[in-house]
Amino acid sequence: MTRRAILIVLDSVGCGALPDAGRYGDEGSNTLLHTAEAVGGLRVPHLAELGLGHILPLPGVPPVEKPLGSYGRMAERSAGKDTTTGHWEMMGLVLDRPFPTYPHGFPPQVIEAFSRAIGRPVLGNVPASGTEIIARLGEEHLRTGYPIVYTSADSVFQVAAHEEVIPPEELYAICQEARRLLVGEHGVARVIARPFVGRPGAFRRTERRRDFSLPPPQPTVLDWLLEQGQPVWAVGKIEDIFAGRGITQAYHSANNQESVDLTLKLMRTVEGGLIFTNCVDFDMLYGHRNDPAGYARALEEFDARVPELLAALRPGDLLLLAGDHGCDPVTPSTDHSREYVPLLVAGRAVRSGVDLGTRPTFADVGATVGHWLTGRVPPAGRSFWPEVAVAREKGEAVEACGSTT
Repeated sequence: MTRRAILIVLDSVGCGALPDAGRYGDEGSNTLLHTAEAVGGLRVPHLAELGLGHILPLPGVPPVEKPLGSYGRMAERSAGKDTTTGHWEMMGLVLDRPFPTYPHGFPPQVIEAFSRAIGRPVLGNVPASGTEIIARLGEEHLRTGYPIVYTSADSVFQVAAHEEVIPPEELYAICQEARRLLVGEHGVARVIARPFVGRPGAFRRTERRRDFSLPPPQPTVLDWLLEQGQPVWAVGKIEDIFAGRGITQAYHSANNQESVDLTLKLMRTVEGGLIFTNCVDFDMLYGHRNDPAGYARALEEFDARVPELLAALRPGDLLLLAGDHGCDPVTPSTDHSREYVPLLVAGRAVRSGVDLGTRPTFADVGATVGHWLTGRVPPAGRSFWPEVAVAREKGEAVEACGSTT
């Protein structure tokens, strides 16, 4: 039987503040709960059937008598609360210190070096919401042609430019210059290109965003899988997050629906390996804009696609749905929040209704993926495959690797 793993990350879908959330200013955050409360209850019947309502009390999502999947939540062991850190930890790379952040903007030596590299001054250089800073500085950008630089509470160097002033391909080249410069002490997790269009008073960001991440400082489970002969198919911004490392082929997407479409296409066509997908709309369009209604709508739209994903599963498929951090849309902050994330596991070889409890690290996901695909457990994390495997599969897995730690 050919085995595949399909891992879909619901970007920013957190489920409650971690014990150390107060250190990050996130005490009391709970993305799923507060979103559900804000709209009078979520309508996600298919995620509920998989076991979502067993992970936390959630308005509109009661526990079901017989969940179709297994369920739990995961704590982030790494320092930080950004997308790169969360995804890297899932693939076995745990960071002992967070990426640098710039609550007062980037220091002069960084901005001066960047301006010299691109041959023009910049506007902004402040922490800001992307939509707000474009509204504030967009007209000056149109007049001068200077790119807008901004950051947030996350480790990001963002560059916004109107597509008629700095075309996207030129903006990507500018961001690559920033990525080349931002290493070492100022090695931010991501440089992000933020193209926008429109006229003053009606600017809007486009779907041509690109992320330029630092390469992982050491091999991840993705590299390990390739060494084991298992291909890795990356959907959405996965290739960007891992700087292209450990990827067989990448498919970029414009939104959640296209990410699901591409995932289903791969599920119908590829043989073996890991299909690794990021659905970014929850975070980018709604969490960062403090829009709980939009966040709830995006969850419900994803939920409507779950039956398609389940129907596309083959006997040798393992489906995992997980978050990578929080982004509570009802708190005053527009930034990520330090939270537990949900974990749902399904497939024909998966026992239903298994409570996986609280996993101590996101790395358990990568350990389980590796265990399922190869019969061996990667170096980091603890595989929960023996906990969810049906009896016959459990015996085969234990016999194959001899250990689950």
